[in-house]
Amino acid sequence: MILNILLLIASGAILFWSANQIVKGVTFAANYFKWSEFVIAFFVMALAGALPNLFVGLSSVAHGIPELSFGDVVGSSVVDLTLVVAIAVFIGGGLSAKGKTVQASSVFAIFIAILPLLLILDGTLSRGDGAALILIFIAYTAWLITKRRKFSATFNNNEEERPTVKFRALFLNFIRMLIGMALLLVAAEGMVRSMTFFATAFRLPVILLGILVSGLGTSLPEAYFAITAARKGKGDIIMGDLMGSVIVASSLVLGIVAILQPIIIEDFSPFAIARFFVFFAALFFLLFVRTERRVTKKEGIFLLGIYIAFVVAEIISHSIGM
Repeated sequence: MILNILLLIASGAILFWSANQIVKGVTFAANYFKWSEFVIAFFVMALAGALPNLFVGLSSVAHGIPELSFGDVVGSSVVDLTLVVAIAVFIGGGLSAKGKTVQASSVFAIFIAILPLLLILDGTLSRGDGAALILIFIAYTAWLITKRRKFSATFNNNEEERPTVKFRALFLNFIRMLIGMALLLVAAEGMVRSMTFFATAFRLPVILLGILVSGLGTSLPEAYFAITAARKGKGDIIMGDLMGSVIVASSLVLGIVAILQPIIIEDFSPFAIARFFVFFAALFFLLFVRTERRVTKKEGIFLLGIYIAFVVAEIISHSIGM
């Protein structure tokens, strides 16, 4: 018991550290090559931020419990659309979402976040469903590429802040990213093993642990990057990262997992609360983004309240069910 608790804590700590190393690495490379905000927001940060979801998904497939990956993605979607947005709002004094591409992406992100919930209503996210999710991800990526000219600013606009580094430093930074990815894989395996133990020992639905524990852990890269970007006043890039992460996890990651092993959910009871809060969080996130084209501090507090209510509701629901 104690060893599995320590394994879960250690895995969470390694996941946080390794994910941050990857985030720091891609940010460093972005400043070195002067990549645009468009590249950073989606093609770099969103994909890098989804790596924990992907590794947890691959590990859950290896252990024959792909439903853990589904719970992880659902939980991380709620965290990204509520807790992480609230953190960015509090640090940045508000979160701007004025760009037309950001506005259009917000609708698509909410659609993609909800789509897997609809596809699995029959109890199975099949290989065909997985292929459809991947095709939708490709279609969104193709559409986003057509909008790349609207993102001309670089991530670090202040020339003095750009590091004047040599190729050797860039190479060492790349090695650090590879180490971070390797440790991320180890951390994902540790989390899956420990959550499998707790699910068996306490008769907890593995999807519940994915929703509450893994979903929070795999959202750490988005939280770290949101804090960094909020300090620079980069509202659009934060929104691009968060919505991109939701889209990547809900389409590409779940698509890959479903193709490798169809996700079958026999008991929807632990999933019912999460499904409601995904819809609820998505609805208000979209409402706040589309009305004033920014998320205010009051709205951030409301989104934080949704996340707290989500956690409390899941715990109470399971306690009553026991």
